[in-house]
Amino acid sequence: MKLVEPPSCSSLSSIVFIGQNRRGQWIAQQQHGLYGGLFVSRAQAVKYALFENGQHPETIVELSREIELEMGKSPGVSQRAA
Repeated sequence: MKLVEPPSCSSLSSIVFIGQNRRGQWIAQQQHGLYGGLFVSRAQAVKYALFENGQHPETIVELSREIELEMGKSPGVSQRAA
């Protein structure tokens, strides 16, 4: 039997933001900061977001501006983004 950790997200309406920080690292973060992480590639950030949101690609939003990983509150868009 293979044990798999269940997704952190129980709501289908939960939006996950993905984007890059000022260091070029990829971030995936749930809109309310309930879960998130840093990734070396966009593909890994998307894979994580899909796992956590129950395989709902329609709830993933890729940001064109810089974001920073902030747990416990809404993800912030960098003030330095142009």
